Amino acid sequence: MKKHNFSAGPSILENEVIKKASKSVLELDNSGLSLLEISHRGNSFVEIMEESKSLTKKLLGITDTHEVLFLQGGASLQFYMSALNFFNEYGGGYIDTGTWSSKAIVEAKKIGNTHVVASSSDMNYNYIPKGFKIDNDLDYIHITSNNTIYGTQFQDFSEIKRFSKKTKVICDMSSDIFSRNFDVNDFDLIYAGAQKNLGPAGATLVIIKKNSIIAKENLPSYLDYKNHIDKKSMFNTPPVFSIYVSLLTLRWLDRIGGISVIEATNTKKAKLLYNEIDRNQLIEGYSVKNDRSMMNVTFSINDLKMQNKFNEICNENGIVGIKGHRSVGGFRASIYNAMNFESVKALVEIMKELEKKI
Repeated sequence: MKKHNFSAGPSILENEVIKKASKSVLELDNSGLSLLEISHRGNSFVEIMEESKSLTKKLLGITDTHEVLFLQGGASLQFYMSALNFFNEYGGGYIDTGTWSSKAIVEAKKIGNTHVVASSSDMNYNYIPKGFKIDNDLDYIHITSNNTIYGTQFQDFSEIKRFSKKTKVICDMSSDIFSRNFDVNDFDLIYAGAQKNLGPAGATLVIIKKNSIIAKENLPSYLDYKNHIDKKSMFNTPPVFSIYVSLLTLRWLDRIGGISVIEATNTKKAKLLYNEIDRNQLIEGYSVKNDRSMMNVTFSINDLKMQNKFNEICNENGIVGIKGHRSVGGFRASIYNAMNFESVKALVEIMKELEKKI
């Protein structure tokens, strides 16, 4: 039976990427060696790293003003590392929109003054704060562009762009990087764990504006962005497999037409699913309509008996990974780049079938 994997992460990968990655584990490009045993200093991997950076720049329209890095530690390490590098005199300002931004705030407070500029915690994070003001003296402002648990997303960055000329802007894009067009120049630092829209867990993409780096003494060596730039993402042994699979994903994305093409596909998928949620009398969406995520669709079924029936029908039809996070409950369908339209359509048909059983 075909499985439709709606897991929030690690998420599905494009089938051609999995096939190519599988072959590379046995032998990488007729080299006589497995990808898992090649030297990260050898030409084979150096070429993988350089192409990964080059395609990232091409797809996102990154110019020489920014540096692309592939590090380790996930977004969780970046919560602390970003604050450590960008804290100067006044501290950081955070837009609290869910679990991951809250975790970033906890880490920043270990370093110094941390200001929660705006928060949607009053409604259990079912919306994105708007119209907020920030202190001109902040060293930086930090946002999480998409919230996997609650299913909310900054629809654009106009709220943030207002501040980009007077303070530095940091963004955690772990769950919607490469899903839509945006202007990298509006950000001083972008970071994203690979395991949503890029590759398997292990690699962390970091995009940093070169002139935003503050020279600091006595930073732990691994936590200093400058060291990683100087060493071209090879300050220590990089996560070879994760970066290679990320490269395969980037090649696939480039081949199908880039960000504009995948954004149109993502919009089509999200529209289909949200239209059914709004139409179906058994189903209720969690997030405020104007702030709905294009990547993570959260919803509940307003009848316990029907909720159990929905789980049963999903199991019968190969729908997996759809259970909602315990913070919200209900259900969550993650429809990242590699999720095809047919799988979303299959879920919608099950929702329609459920309604007929009332």
